[in-house]
Amino acid sequence: MTNDSLPTTVRGFLTAHIAGDADTASSFFAEDAVAVDQGESFRGREQIHAFLRDGGSEFEYTTEQIGAAHIDDDHWVVTLRLEGTFPGGVADLDYRFTIREDVVTELVIANHGS
Repeated sequence: MTNDSLPTTVRGFLTAHIAGDADTASSFFAEDAVAVDQGESFRGREQIHAFLRDGGSEFEYTTEQIGAAHIDDDHWVVTLRLEGTFPGGVADLDYRFTIREDVVTELVIANHGS
């Protein structure tokens, strides 16, 4: 699946997120959205913004989209490969999006395949 096949909301978030633009990335979330990263939850756009701004900031890394799947009308999974100075050096992460009315209501980030 190409990036062009993803919903505009997901494409916009990923573009901003990969560029490190937390202001724009967080604007794609509903006010009451939930983001979960490796088991830690962030509730509401303000907490999600802080997570997007600060998460991983102690490391240098590159991000490449290596996969995407359309689960159903509201759910999409995008797999990103991160390579950088964090422990292990390489990580494949699934970004599991729930989209309603063109905003992200939930994002779960987990190790690919888990």
